[in-house]
Amino acid sequence: MTITLARTSTRNASLSEIVGILREQHPRKTDVVAPVQNIHAAGGRLIIEGADYDLTPDGVTRKQAEYRLTDVCESGVAEKLGIPVGYLRKTRTEAPHLWDANVNGWLSHHSRADKSFMVRTLTPAQGEDTGTARAFLSPSYRIIDNLDILTAALQGVRDAGVEVRLDKCDLTDRKMYVKITAPQVSAYAPELLKDYRSPFSGARGADNPTVFAGFEISNSETGCGAFTIVPRLVVQVCDNGMVITKDVMRSVHIGGKQQDGVIRWSDTTQARTLELVASQTTDAVTTFLDRDYVVRQLRSIQETAATRVKNPEATITTVAQRLKFTEERRADIFAHFIQGGDLSAGGVMHAVTSVAQTLPDADDAHEFEAHGIRAMELAASL
Repeated sequence: MTITLARTSTRNASLSEIVGILREQHPRKTDVVAPVQNIHAAGGRLIIEGADYDLTPDGVTRKQAEYRLTDVCESGVAEKLGIPVGYLRKTRTEAPHLWDANVNGWLSHHSRADKSFMVRTLTPAQGEDTGTARAFLSPSYRIIDNLDILTAALQGVRDAGVEVRLDKCDLTDRKMYVKITAPQVSAYAPELLKDYRSPFSGARGADNPTVFAGFEISNSETGCGAFTIVPRLVVQVCDNGMVITKDVMRSVHIGGKQQDGVIRWSDTTQARTLELVASQTTDAVTTFLDRDYVVRQLRSIQETAATRVKNPEATITTVAQRLKFTEERRADIFAHFIQGGDLSAGGVMHAVTSVAQTLPDADDAHEFEAHGIRAMELAASL
């Protein structure tokens, strides 16, 4: 028997595509807070007593539900039960019977006798025989769903009165990412882009040194990070994104402890949460989609970017090691650095952010892009 994980990922989607996926998922979402006595593992899946129901002429009867796990959920199980995640994954692929034995053994351990856990699930889609366990969390986790976040954030943008475009949307088991750009809020960066050319089109930054203001919204429904808004400057000739991580706005998913059972969030609780999201987005638009803000950030970046790289291969190797990039990513950065033609610390940043655009895994791509400015700072210090 092989235990397989459930997985979903959508890369570089349009707004309408992401909204369609979120709307399809929305009615299938069920959040269950269950005591450990009602949870067990069988065949590499989670079984939760009372998480499903039958409608009969005699009324509603609660019954058990079976779920395939995502990688995120499996990691949550390992963390909450104190099982090394690498070991649990090894049992799944090499000795599946030990997966069940370890999960059940630690669920039933006396130290967890009075524990409950929140399991975020999706009921089976059409053609599926089981649901999906998306996350295994603390009962104090505060749910902020992607569809609600996106709706509230777009309302915040409208309230700010700035014309924007949604460039790219990504959706994974871990997070939703939405990149927003304001082409009408721009500045020139001739010094930053004078020697750079796009590795995708060959377009020269010297011919069009335009940088647009923007920001990225991200949210996790599965415990993989707070709701965040982070400013992002976009180079027109190549769509490279410079993420200003120091100015991030965030809202953490921590609330009061929930009682056991299937959770139904009150309209008042949801409304307050979404009002905050809309307000934060309006603040972000006002702060980040401002030409003076863009000019200040570009001036700061340029001061470091101008440093010449004397030994590109050694510098990029050291940068990759310090940022814990793989050897494959190091080679990609070096190739993009050479193609970009900018032999400066700024060229290292451009190489990192252009490589990020080529990565098929959205989580990897967004994490990689966020290292761009840090990679430039390291290169300038060597």
